[in-house]
Amino acid sequence: MTEITMPKLSDTMLEGTLVKWLKKTGDKIETGDVLAEVETDKATMEMESFDDGVLTDIIVPEGGGVKVGELIAVLNGDGNAAAAKASALAAKPSEPATKESAPKAAATQSASPATPKPRAAGSETSQVKASPLAKKLAIERGVDLSGVTGSGPGGRIVAGDVPEKGSAPAAIATSATRAALSSVAPIEVPASAADKRVPLSGMRRTIAERLLASKTQIPHFYLSLEIDAAPLSRLRADINAAAEASGSPKVTVNDFVLLATARAAAQHQKINSAFAGDEVIEYHTVNLSVAIAVDDGLITPVLRDAQKLTLREISAAVKDLAVRARAKKLKPDDYQGGTVTVSNLGAFGVENFYAIINPPQAAILAVGTIMKKPVVNAQDQIAVGQRISLGLSGDHRVVDGAAGAAFLATLKKSLESPATLLF
Repeated sequence: MTEITMPKLSDTMLEGTLVKWLKKTGDKIETGDVLAEVETDKATMEMESFDDGVLTDIIVPEGGGVKVGELIAVLNGDGNAAAAKASALAAKPSEPATKESAPKAAATQSASPATPKPRAAGSETSQVKASPLAKKLAIERGVDLSGVTGSGPGGRIVAGDVPEKGSAPAAIATSATRAALSSVAPIEVPASAADKRVPLSGMRRTIAERLLASKTQIPHFYLSLEIDAAPLSRLRADINAAAEASGSPKVTVNDFVLLATARAAAQHQKINSAFAGDEVIEYHTVNLSVAIAVDDGLITPVLRDAQKLTLREISAAVKDLAVRARAKKLKPDDYQGGTVTVSNLGAFGVENFYAIINPPQAAILAVGTIMKKPVVNAQDQIAVGQRISLGLSGDHRVVDGAAGAAFLATLKKSLESPATLLF
């Protein structure tokens, strides 16, 4: 008998919702088959099987919420697991609501889980269910695997589950955020019977928690500048004319911005960093998070080693990520480990804005649309110019104003001489 548990499909996932079962009891299952669609705190994703067998029990019905690691189905069982679980829950005695127990129960429900005390790295690593690579990474990064939830078969910890050095476990961070949320008096929201009440999805709830944490815990500061977009527009038009003639995909303004951002972040280390309590993590490579709008919110898949990519490679990778994000086909590796984020609302006609930092990153770049406006040219004449507004939000614990300004200056130089990005 093989137990199928709720996998950890994102770095901050604590529970998931079984949106839809794609297999039914009695079906023969092979490794890699998609069993169900699961809504995580990031997106609705496909859950694959890690084993072969026959699906004999579906424990959690469609619409059911399940914590990471809990049983959701069984392969090669006797077909009675679901009934056994239901019977066990029905037989569980309830505690009487005495004067002493009632307040204690209420307090237990509202309090967030206690933060576990740190233990020496490697003290429990050899005893947990983890792959050899995961154990090796845990020792190198100083991570205690006993506090990590595995996403592999049977809850086994794999390399992708091991957090980076200096980063807090997702469960602890989320618990702290929920504690902060619960300590704030709720705002009474008036509503009539005709108003529609839409329950928060897992993604929407996580967006609310993370952005509240970002704005209340990260000291944001903001810088902005405009760039001359005329050279970029001309070069893009030339490239796309050639692409159309050869049948190649076209490139976008955002492709240039992403490439320029990745290369500028590689030159300005503070931008490509994160605050980690008593130290700052300076990342050795630029893993560029790209904000993509989906039906229920926003997701930020990652372009890894973006500073090493070409314009064509970035363009193709972003198109692929956007298609898979909207089709709910992203994998956990596609959106974990970002080091700096770009959010572009130019396609929506937004002229300028500032974005909220995507924790634990230290900076996010906001990009507006190309605007035609009167400008003073080199001959001191007023002419029609093309301008793009860039807004940088920085974590002042890591990035100072001068460092942010230097990054924007490098970005401006690259985008105003876009041919340099092709080499």
